[in-house]
Amino acid sequence: MTALASVAFEISISIGGLPVVVRTDSSEFSDLLKDRYGSFVNSALDPVFELDVELIPSVTTYEDEDLTVRVEHGRWILDRGDFHAECDPVRRHGWVRQSSNPYSIDGVLRILHSLLLAEHGGLLVHAASAVRNGKAFLFSGVSGAGKTTISRLAPPDAQVLTDEISYVRRTKSGYEACGTPFAGELARIGVNLSAPLEALYFLVQGPENRIEPIQPVEAARKLLRNILFFAHDEALVRMVFQSALDFANTVPVSKLIFTPDNRVWELIR
Repeated sequence: MTALASVAFEISISIGGLPVVVRTDSSEFSDLLKDRYGSFVNSALDPVFELDVELIPSVTTYEDEDLTVRVEHGRWILDRGDFHAECDPVRRHGWVRQSSNPYSIDGVLRILHSLLLAEHGGLLVHAASAVRNGKAFLFSGVSGAGKTTISRLAPPDAQVLTDEISYVRRTKSGYEACGTPFAGELARIGVNLSAPLEALYFLVQGPENRIEPIQPVEAARKLLRNILFFAHDEALVRMVFQSALDFANTVPVSKLIFTPDNRVWELIR
């Protein structure tokens, strides 16, 4: 497929400081994206990737169908029941065929950012995150471990970046966490800001609040279970594996055992 024959609308969606331009010939879809992504819409930055979106008539789609992400002839191919996309990582351009469902473009953007981050040592992590006192904290764990709970308990001086998917970007001095528009159980998008990453906590609900440090080898093992990465490509998988090792050897990682009340935040500063 080639680019759209006539593109009337461009929306630049910047997540983690990486703007992706979405082009469409539908004013309704354009307005939907502006409303959906709010403060993450920013046309002032040069895009790192461009997507042409072709809307197809509403048909029965299956968002829970198995997702496949593969590399063919140097192109990233993304397939799910509700979308098909092809992206050229060299030209930094791709196209998406989907219905006018915002959750479809959400899925495409998550996958695209996971691939872009892999090239630069960054990660998408199944974790909540928040900024307090100018420092960012990640809270990860299996479903039900308490990511939404600890986000809901955040004090007024903490800004929740996300309760669902944390965006971790590598910098010259370490790592920083960035807000994302990908909402979890709290059903609200995060704030569009970033801060140096201070620590990663793996959540365990228990009878008291305490922190137990985790050694880097075990930290990397636990982190790998919580990284969102979808591509079945050996070179990209090696990048993500190395990124997890580097992260675990750079950022303090601990187990945070906590009771579900706001006293736990006395430990997070």
